[in-house]
Amino acid sequence: MEDEQVIETALGSARDTRCLRIGAGATRETAEVFASLFGSASAAVVADVNTFEAAGREVYDILLRAGQPCAQPFVFGPEVSAEWQFVERLREALSRFDAVPIAVGSGTINDLTKLVAHRLNQPYMAVATAASMDGYTAFGASITYQGSKQTFHCPAPRAVIADLDVIARAPEGMNAAGYADLLAKCAAGADWILADAAGVEAIQAPIWEMVQARLRSWLASPAALAQRDLDALRGLISGLLVTGFAMQAARSSRPASGADHQFSHLWDMQHHTFNGSSPSHGFKVGIGTLASLALYEQLLGDGAGSGKRWDIDIQRAVDNWPSPETLEACIDSLFDGQLAAKAKEETRAKYIGRDELRAQLVRLHENWPQLRRRLARQLLSFAAARDMLRAAGCPSQPEQVGVSRPRLRLSYRQAYFIRRRFTVLDFAERCALLEAALEDLFSPEGIWAEAPQAETCARQGAAR
Repeated sequence: MEDEQVIETALGSARDTRCLRIGAGATRETAEVFASLFGSASAAVVADVNTFEAAGREVYDILLRAGQPCAQPFVFGPEVSAEWQFVERLREALSRFDAVPIAVGSGTINDLTKLVAHRLNQPYMAVATAASMDGYTAFGASITYQGSKQTFHCPAPRAVIADLDVIARAPEGMNAAGYADLLAKCAAGADWILADAAGVEAIQAPIWEMVQARLRSWLASPAALAQRDLDALRGLISGLLVTGFAMQAARSSRPASGADHQFSHLWDMQHHTFNGSSPSHGFKVGIGTLASLALYEQLLGDGAGSGKRWDIDIQRAVDNWPSPETLEACIDSLFDGQLAAKAKEETRAKYIGRDELRAQLVRLHENWPQLRRRLARQLLSFAAARDMLRAAGCPSQPEQVGVSRPRLRLSYRQAYFIRRRFTVLDFAERCALLEAALEDLFSPEGIWAEAPQAETCARQGAAR
């Protein structure tokens, strides 16, 4: 299926989004799209100082020339982030007038506007300034609230405009971050396969195909993307937008997010910074994807190998399954304060008893040959994914986002607790294989052996 067909199918299944324009010069269509959806309603451009210069001022001028009523643009300063304090600031500003917001920017601006528009009972539209993440067309906004990264339910935009000329001018690293976010769908898909096989969360075939059918094609040109090639950028933004439509249809981030994102969310919750700022979402997800793929390789065996790690003693795994009290004590040793409370909440939500665990492990064991073959078809190798990230201009070593090898090892343990979603981390833990796998991964001969002369800086894209 070609990109146009995939996009048309995805748009047809979307619950919220009614219009999508992708192309060079697409910003010029803003007034036409706005009028077709919202008639003579007032518009309110929302941007930050960078995105206002990149496209916001042009959007505002186009609307004025078309005779569209417009409120004064709301422009955040350069130090804006997807945190609750900025939600409150934007809500206060937009509540002063009755207008449809237009988010001009990338992840932060889009999520802030999405949530505030919903709280004000308004639809909104988005003008993308970078192909940096999959959240433009996604249901829900990812906002840090009371110390933890949370997804707030709110509708996706009614329309998205993705001007390839604007996206090609995005600051260094931003489109690379989007590539890393899209690459994560390979590992996230494998996690959904595991959840389906374990009887935890069934795969929804049409939504699965929406993301996975063209994924390899969208990821095929990382070097061209680094050169700002418009065809490569079109493929990237198409993949990201279609993934968002899949999340709209599922009313969940399951089609796009697995253990890969849990590493990124963990570091967000820990307020991780590197060289004075927070690494981009996509770059952290890229390292999380490598972490996930490394664990898969350790569990499944190399290449066409037998995957001997699956040769477990089910009775021993059941006998050693920790009680809720033991898990909460472990959480207290790994986390502090609000993060510990959140980890306990998520862990309680996914906890199963020993009888259910036994039934789950027996089910997985009986279907293992077919399941393993399906996982092998779905997954990229660790080495291939690392090379693709490098070619796109993304970090490919944890030190490049400021995460040491010892911290990465600890993050495997911590990431397991912070989300109720079933992933490869849960699979390894329930099989009583996680600790042994980590021993091998971080051994002198393992995938995560300390890298000699590892690069320690990554290109950081300014928030747009």
